[in-house]
Amino acid sequence: MTIKPRAKRILAAIAGLLAVTVAGILFSGWQAFGAGAQGQRLERMEASPQWSDGVFANPQELYNDVWTSLTSWTELSDAATPRAEVPTVPSDGSQFATPPASGLRVTWFGHSSSLIELDGARFLVDPIWGERSSPFTWVGPERWYPPPIALENLPDVDAVIISHDHYDHLDYPTMVRMRDWDTTFIAPIGVGAHLEYWGIPAERIVELDWWETTQIGDVVVNCVPSRHASGRFVTDYMAKLWAGYALVGPKHRLYYSGDTGLFPAMKDIGERLGPFDLTMIEVGAYHRAWPDWHIGPEQAVKAHHIVGGKVFMPVHWGLWNLAMHGWTEPAERVLAAAKLAGTVLAMPRPGESVEPGNLAPLQKWWPDEPWQTAAEHPIQSTKVDGL
Repeated sequence: MTIKPRAKRILAAIAGLLAVTVAGILFSGWQAFGAGAQGQRLERMEASPQWSDGVFANPQELYNDVWTSLTSWTELSDAATPRAEVPTVPSDGSQFATPPASGLRVTWFGHSSSLIELDGARFLVDPIWGERSSPFTWVGPERWYPPPIALENLPDVDAVIISHDHYDHLDYPTMVRMRDWDTTFIAPIGVGAHLEYWGIPAERIVELDWWETTQIGDVVVNCVPSRHASGRFVTDYMAKLWAGYALVGPKHRLYYSGDTGLFPAMKDIGERLGPFDLTMIEVGAYHRAWPDWHIGPEQAVKAHHIVGGKVFMPVHWGLWNLAMHGWTEPAERVLAAAKLAGTVLAMPRPGESVEPGNLAPLQKWWPDEPWQTAAEHPIQSTKVDGL
């Protein structure tokens, strides 16, 4: 078939427009995509026990039901996004002038962002002060409420801890604002390439492999396994490591899961580093089609007991719409599972502080919305026989 000159010009114009559009989209997110590892950093990654066939790998691979994932948009809950203002506790930071009476205090800012004060050291975990979980400023999940505290009103922190490089945990706008901070940035190996690319000096970056440690004041920061993935662009899937952390001080111990499915090495974490005064385990953004990526509420309660937790503070919920379930569903299902397991819960409002050693009675602060029970939408990680 012969294409007429006029048709050729139209097709060429369409192709050119598409090329310009794609180029514009890529350019708008280019800095946020981050950077690949090179040199000694890459050599260290390749020497890691977690490195396999050019990428990092989980000991238990992640299950994905691709077809169900593609068609699950029909399951989107009408309550996936708040219909009214989310209750928060705004602060000017003045409360941090007084150290926690018990020696351990955690302030939750929504999702997985928290300020941990433990045995005299302060840790800012997976800080998100940007507007979207996205490399772009104009598209992607948008936060439901402003940060409860302005970044400049935070107290000085001894370390910023990053669990992995997904956009809902490693936020480019936030890192740029922090690059002049006189603090240490702790991340799984490989993630430092992003931080350096964004202007954080190499000498302030500490990258850890699973079971490696670094010392911050009197607290030992243990990088521990998690079951998840990494990547900020289509070409860097599994190119950086992901992790959880155990903070072990002279008097207190805290476990933060990062993003994870259930996995057998949780027993090792508890046996080596527990018991924990507080566990912070993710509970939201789950679906039965990918049960190894996010652990879900019921398995999070189970994980809390596996690692030897005393008080459980659910994280990874209450800020963005990242899955099909209702926004309050993780909280409702955690309450139900915790009641059955006899689990002590701390569930602060965004911006609120809790001390596991001095807990106030739990108050349900979120509204009543429709939600599915564990029986209606079970989340069961694979390859976890015996747990």
